[in-house]
Formats: sequence, C-alpha cells, structure tokens
Amino acid sequence: MPLDPAKTALVLVDVQAAFLEREQAGERRNNPHALSNMARLVAAFRDAGRTVIHVRHASTERDSRLRPERPGFAPIPQTAERAGEPVLVKSVNSAFIGTDLEALLRGGGIATVVFAGITTNHCVETSARMAGNLGFDVRLAEDACYTFDRTGHGGRHEPAEDIHRMTLSNLDGEFATIETTQSVLAALAAGAAA
Repeated sequence: MPLDPAKTALVLVDVQAAFLEREQAGERRNNPHALSNMARLVAAFRDAGRTVIHVRHASTERDSRLRPERPGFAPIPQTAERAGEPVLVKSVNSAFIGTDLEALLRGGGIATVVFAGITTNHCVETSARMAGNLGFDVRLAEDACYTFDRTGHGGRHEPAEDIHRMTLSNLDGEFATIETTQSVLAALAAGAAA
C-alpha cells in the first residue's frame, strides 16, 4: 500500500552506541543486517525530503551504558542525525513520554509513523504501541530493528529471534502493520509517484 510521503515520518528509536558495547561484551542479538537496513530507510527518507526523527534514551539508572555522560549515549554513526533533524531525549521506554514527539508529528501533518531501532521488545515496541493508541498509522520495519538474548521469567533462556518474533506477533494488526525495509521503501516510492 503506497505511503503518502508528505504524511509519513521515520522515527529511529535508541540507535545508540550502548548496544554496540553490549555486542562487544559478548551479548548475542538477532537481525545482523538491521543497522544497514536502518541506514537504507534513513537515506530514502532524506532523499525524499521527508521527516526523520531521532529518539535517544538517557537512562537514570546508575550503572546504565545509556547514561547521557557515558559513551554509549552517542548515536551509532550509520544513522546519526543531520542538521535540522529533531533529536528527542527520553528516560522511559516510550518515545512519547517526556518528549514533544506527538506534537511534532501532529504539527507536521504526519499520519503514518515508520519505526525502526533498538531494542524490538523494549522501547521500539512500547513506542509503536503508544503511537497506535494515539491513532497514528504505525508501520514497523521488522528487519530494521533487533533485540538480544535474555534470561526470562523463571530463569528460562529466551533467544533473541523468539523474542523478536513474539514482539512482532503482539503488535501486528492491533498496534502496527509489520513491514520489511524493502516494503517500506517500495510504498514510499509508490506514494511519491502517485
């Protein structure tokens, strides 16, 4: 389904160096091409002159890699903001809490929000759910976000792929439409040509 470029924004959630640090520390994640897909989305939205919004997490937890004074707070270079692109800073899971994201989207006439970022089952999911509840047409690029293995309830090992897939299942059809990077790019191009 075509996307109206004038009414569509890309929101990148928490694409920050702390997550590269976690990988370097040996944590395992899914979607090895997620960062390159995020970069493809950013490039396409920029080329179309469309809205790209960056959200960063500023943790208040004492030992977090995402504290603003730590190197992990910095953006990952492949998707770092350019001059004029909004950078919103949050301290909770939702990109809408404590930021002016909703006002920015509504003020720009945005009806459709495409989400990408890190991690799928935390801030990406929470932000997508809230966007859906606020009445936006939410698209989540499943191959432009990722998560990590974790120890879940009862001490059970949960592989990143399972967590990612379940998150997509929870969102699909109720809070968001699950897309791929390619399907978003095709819909954006079709909308521009219409």
